[in-house]
Amino acid sequence: MKRPVKLALLFAVAAAVGHVGLVYVTPHFLMNIAMKRISQDGKLINQFYFGPRTTQNSRGVVRPSPDLAYSSCAYDLSGGPLLIEAQPSPDNGYVSISVFAANTDNIAVFDSAINPQGIRFVLAREGQATPAGEKVVISPSDKGIVLDRRLAPSAERFAAIDPARRGDKCQPI
Repeated sequence: MKRPVKLALLFAVAAAVGHVGLVYVTPHFLMNIAMKRISQDGKLINQFYFGPRTTQNSRGVVRPSPDLAYSSCAYDLSGGPLLIEAQPSPDNGYVSISVFAANTDNIAVFDSAINPQGIRFVLAREGQATPAGEKVVISPSDKGIVLDRRLAPSAERFAAIDPARRGDKCQPI
């Protein structure tokens, strides 16, 4: 085989390996950064962090919407399943819970349109024992993030929904 052909094949193999590596490594790398920030450098694992009202300077992980109040839970299922609960907002305001795996995949979404009385489920790994009768979300990874978003377009609305979101749970069973 001639040298230019060998070099072209070597380049193609290196590009393919680099591409696959980038596609698989980058999401985990970025999620680790997000989990570290959300968990306050590992201090808040398996519990919600209730973010302050969003301003034009808010940039904890990504550019947040100023109309939403955010709460987040960096989870670790290595010790067992977690109970996740989100209380309804006053006046039936919109609530959304999203669950993200360690590779950034969104593995579950719940909202107040379907769950007006509040959101409740167990987050577990495959094979972990879960309570009978509970909704169960199976995570493909031990670690990830649960994100609670609530409609709060004004300071007054933020103050009204804040007590409800502080009743949220992300805790071991």
